[in-house]
Amino acid sequence: MTPRNTHQIRHAKVLSRAAVLVGAGLLVGLTGCQSDSGGQRPAAKPRPSSAPHGYVEGAEESSEQQSRLVLADGGTGTVGVLDLTTEDITPVNVTPSKRTEGVRGLRTDGRFAYPRTDDATYAVDSGTWTVDHGDHVHYYRAPIRPVGPVGGPGTAQVHSDQSVTAVSSVKGDTQLFDRKKLEEGTVPRGRSLSDAGTDAGAVVPYAEHLLVASAGAERDTVEVRSRDGAPVAALDEPCASARGEAVTRRGVVFGCADGALLVSEDKGTFSATKIPYGRAVGAGERAVDFRHRAGSTTLAAKAGDDAVWVLDVTDRTWTRIGTGPVVAANTPGEGGPLLVLGEDGALNAYDIATKKRTARKDLLTKGTASAVVEVDISRAYVNDAGGRKVYEIDYNDGLRLARTFPVGFAPTHMVETGR
Repeated sequence: MTPRNTHQIRHAKVLSRAAVLVGAGLLVGLTGCQSDSGGQRPAAKPRPSSAPHGYVEGAEESSEQQSRLVLADGGTGTVGVLDLTTEDITPVNVTPSKRTEGVRGLRTDGRFAYPRTDDATYAVDSGTWTVDHGDHVHYYRAPIRPVGPVGGPGTAQVHSDQSVTAVSSVKGDTQLFDRKKLEEGTVPRGRSLSDAGTDAGAVVPYAEHLLVASAGAERDTVEVRSRDGAPVAALDEPCASARGEAVTRRGVVFGCADGALLVSEDKGTFSATKIPYGRAVGAGERAVDFRHRAGSTTLAAKAGDDAVWVLDVTDRTWTRIGTGPVVAANTPGEGGPLLVLGEDGALNAYDIATKKRTARKDLLTKGTASAVVEVDISRAYVNDAGGRKVYEIDYNDGLRLARTFPVGFAPTHMVETGR
């Protein structure tokens, strides 16, 4: 096994490092923060008042991100989790009957994966996640386990923060779930946002509030609501036909008919900034499915069938790069390349500033339609359903093939967790 390179560790300001042995052999690494117990060794079963800062019961804290890939077979319904550190594949029985019809889609909120079948949408705890405190981060590992159904078959989006998970359907309704209960392994009773008088489109938990993109085409607003769904503010800047959203370190991005709307918060005050395309863009060319590396402020989205949009949230600029027929795209941002998987099965790298292709790697021979490109701090991952494999690519080394993972089933769908 080739361990992942240490330069994959996300850069963060580290305030202190210590190792504290808690309970029966649970190692909790205190990275980037100090113990609430004043440096004293906690009791074997720490109470909330004595537990070290960052302590999570039942989880092991690590000094680096613990990435895993959740994979699903669109034909058989097989779901498995590939640990990128150990290279182990853990099968997951999504339903109690151990039978799952074919998976039609797969989403993630950073920790949980949400496979969608013809009957329901299920939550699977991948057992790996990141908690970002701004000046430092915590990385965790825990057991992989199925949790249960959280929605119907028409789930469109899932977004979460540390308190609430919002599951939005294609019909425009949203169910809110207690995040802590999901983390404990149970599905709590969901609360419909419509109970608070909201006909919601996409709902994104952000800054201890809910951002709600209006579902009706005649309403072009993004609203700020409380956790209970009560109106707080309607942002002045409109977002016509909102579709597609992404959470970044600069705020939440919503795709609009004329560009993107960036919603940010400062000391309890929410503001919205429009980032226009700068030219007329038809409905078929809109950016509606944003992809990016967790923590990055550079987003990629298909621009029709033969080009890709790159949105730099920091600089408030759009760049359109002609790529030829495109299946999937992503970018690590921060000076990294745009990665584009073409219909011919080749992965291509583009310099965003010059729009020139800098590298090409032939990967897939068939079945490219459902392939995606997942990106982390130094590697990219491409699922090969036809070859029953997943490829790890070093995008900083001319798209070098770093590892190949035979998974034993067709990974039609793939998401990366640990973010």
